[in-house]
Amino acid sequence: MSVPFRIAVRLRSFVIVVLVFTMTGVSQCDALWGQSVCLPAPRLLTTFPMGAQAGSEVEIAVTGEYIEGSTELRFSHPDVQAVRLEGQENVDSGGRYRVTIPSDIEPGLIEASVMTRLGLSSSRIFTVSELQEVVQIGGNQTLETAMRVDLDSVCNAKMTARAVDFYQFTAKGGERVLVDCAAKGIDSKLNPVVIVGDEKGQDLAVERRGGAIAFDVPQDGVYVIKVHDLTFKGGDHYFYRLNLTKLEKDEQAKRHLTTKKVNAFSWPPAELAPLAAMSEVEPNGDARPQRIELPCDLMGSFAKAADTDVFEFNASKGETWWVEVASERLGRPTDPTVVVQHVSMSDTESVVTDLVELNDIASPIKVSSNGYAYDGPPYNAGSSDVLGKFEVKESGVHRLRISDLFGGTRNDPANVYRLIIRKAKPDFALVAWGLHMQLRNGDRNALSKPIALRGGATMAIMA
Repeated sequence: MSVPFRIAVRLRSFVIVVLVFTMTGVSQCDALWGQSVCLPAPRLLTTFPMGAQAGSEVEIAVTGEYIEGSTELRFSHPDVQAVRLEGQENVDSGGRYRVTIPSDIEPGLIEASVMTRLGLSSSRIFTVSELQEVVQIGGNQTLETAMRVDLDSVCNAKMTARAVDFYQFTAKGGERVLVDCAAKGIDSKLNPVVIVGDEKGQDLAVERRGGAIAFDVPQDGVYVIKVHDLTFKGGDHYFYRLNLTKLEKDEQAKRHLTTKKVNAFSWPPAELAPLAAMSEVEPNGDARPQRIELPCDLMGSFAKAADTDVFEFNASKGETWWVEVASERLGRPTDPTVVVQHVSMSDTESVVTDLVELNDIASPIKVSSNGYAYDGPPYNAGSSDVLGKFEVKESGVHRLRISDLFGGTRNDPANVYRLIIRKAKPDFALVAWGLHMQLRNGDRNALSKPIALRGGATMAIMA
C-alpha cells in the first residue's frame, strides 16, 4: 500500500544551501535507475462536489489516474464515511459514492483518497462547511440563464472554457455581502476573476486577484455575480466553491478555508513576536511621514485605494539593513512594493534620492520547466511579498515608502501588512522535492508525480 505525504519546507534566508541526497537504501546511480521502472502511483484528481455541510449526506463523483477498480473512498477524518453506490464497482473514472458527514464534526478542510489495487491514491482537499451547499446547474453562461443562489450558501461548480458563469442573488440596501470564490487553496487550477454587477449585469465591483469581494449593497434588488478564469480556461480541473455570506457592518470578512501556499513556510521569521511592536499611524504620507527607529517591527494596512505609507528614520553610513514585508503570505490578495530613499537638504529644500526598490521574493530554486521535477521543484516557493536589503551610503534621514501594486482602486482595511527592518544574521534554507527522473527512452509516464512509497520502495529526494 502506498503512503502519500506532503513535504513541509522552510525558506528563511539570506544564504541558500543546495544539497543532493537520497533516501536510505539508494546509494548508487544503478540503484536509482533500477527503481525508475515501477508501478504507477494512483492519483485522485477531482471530487465533485468538493465539500458538504456538516450533518448532511451527499453523492460524490471521483476521477483520477490509475484508480480503475477502486474500492473505497477514504477521508482523513475518521467520522466521515463513504459507501460506493451500486453498479459502480467497475467504473473506470473512479465511480460515485454516498458520503455521510456527522452533524457534530468541526467545519474545516479534510483530505480524500481512494483505495485501489495499486494502493492508496494521492489526496485531494474536501471541505466540511457550516453553510447550505448546492451544486451548479449547467447552462448558466448567460445573464438570462443566471443561476439563483441564496445568501449564506456555497455553490460547487466547474468553469466552462471560454465562458463566464452567471449567478443572481437578492439583497437589501445597506447589507454587506461577502462574495468569495475558493479555487487555488482547494486544489483547483482556476485563477478566478469575480465581478458583482447590477440586475442588468453592469459591473459594480471587480476582483481579479484573490477572488473575494466585500460588497456594500446600495439598494434593495437583484444583483449578479460573474465568475471566469483569468485566461478563460475551463474543464473538470477548474472547479470552485462560490461562497455568498452576509456580513455585519463592521465584521471582518471570514474567507473560505484554504491550504497554505508553499511560500507560507517562509513566514514568520525565527523568533518573531506574535504581535508587532508598533502600528502604522495615519496620516503618514509624503507630507507627514511617520517617524520610526531601527530596528523596526510594524503592523500596517493598505486600507484606502492607492494608499502609500511613508516612514522616516535615521541611519548611519556603512550600515546594511534587511527589509521584509508580509502581506500576500498572510493570505491577502496584495503585491507590496518598497522604495527606500535618502533625504538631504539643498538650501531650503529637501532633496529625495531613491536608493533601492524592493519587489517580489524570487523562488530560491529554479522551478521545474515541465512540471515533472526533472530540473527543479514542481512548486514555486517565491512570493509577491518583499525581502531585500539596502546599504546606507550616507548618514542622515531616510524614508521608506510602501504601497500595494494592486491597490489602486480598492478600499479594504483587511489588506494588512507587517513590516520588519533588521540587521542580517547568518541563516540558511533547505528546500526539497521528489526527483522524478526521466527514463532513457523518454517515457515521462513511467514515473508518476505524487510522492508515494510502497513497502520496500525508495525514492530519490533533491534538496
